[in-house]
Amino acid sequence: MNTPHVVVVMGVAGTGKTTIGPLLAARLGVPYAEGDDFHPPANIAKMTAGTPLTDEDRGPWLDAIGDWAQGRAGLGGVVSCSALKRAYRDRLRSAAPGVVFVHLTGDRALIEDRMSHRQGHFMPTALLDSQFATLQPLQADEAGVAVDVAGSPAEITERAEHALASLPEPIR
Repeated sequence: MNTPHVVVVMGVAGTGKTTIGPLLAARLGVPYAEGDDFHPPANIAKMTAGTPLTDEDRGPWLDAIGDWAQGRAGLGGVVSCSALKRAYRDRLRSAAPGVVFVHLTGDRALIEDRMSHRQGHFMPTALLDSQFATLQPLQADEAGVAVDVAGSPAEITERAEHALASLPEPIR
């Protein structure tokens, strides 16, 4: 029996985590959790004001996502989370050892264009440079896959699903 993975859809702002996450969850037949919903109000206020979060700001947010992921171990689930630094992913893995990552990657110009057309999101395009500066891509020893964000949401989701199928059985 193939137990579903708990998947963290990661990447810089504007890569489509909130679009691809629910689509991927639906294809996998598991629940989706929006990572932004785990942020405390102070974090939302900082980002809305154009102030990048510090590692200290991110701690409680990462812990809440890790707790959710651990609660889905053996059941599967998809959650969005930028998880830009290796240390952030390590923190998530310490809470939920079987978690895998789908790193949404793409051309900066494409991502900026998509961000500029978003409505009602608190993350301004001005923070995109800080996101790219912070980004530490997945390393060879991290369970996960990189997926290009060029194309339609359906195409991206299909690429993510196929890439995930190549990963080994999740750790429980």
